[in-house]
Amino acid sequence: MRKAYLAIKYYPDHSNRPDIERISRTLEQNGFEPVCVTRDLEKWGAVQFSPAELMARSFVEIDSSEVVVIELSAKGVGLGIEAGYAYARRIPIVTIARTGSDISTTLQGISQHLFWYDEIEDLLEFFARLG
Repeated sequence: MRKAYLAIKYYPDHSNRPDIERISRTLEQNGFEPVCVTRDLEKWGAVQFSPAELMARSFVEIDSSEVVVIELSAKGVGLGIEAGYAYARRIPIVTIARTGSDISTTLQGISQHLFWYDEIEDLLEFFARLG
């Protein structure tokens, strides 16, 4: 299985947990092993790290991934850091976002693929082409 690092806006209340789980399942259905910080490292808030340790652990996960998926329906500074780090490490970046989201030209410029979706199920075919 190819490892895919899923970067998505962090919310303290985990309000986007259903999206994280559905995107992760979609990746799994297409032969990817997804890792997402809030789900896999922080265990939905059960484990807490200092900011420095959290970033160090995130970078280790990115380094061991074959692709970084940036979900940018909602912007976050951390997403830009993760994308920039992946780009510097020459790890392919795939950006996905709900139709109508604002994707910066800089992120578009470093992404190998950009995919707009209306429903998370729309990602099935897109991820199949990546696999």
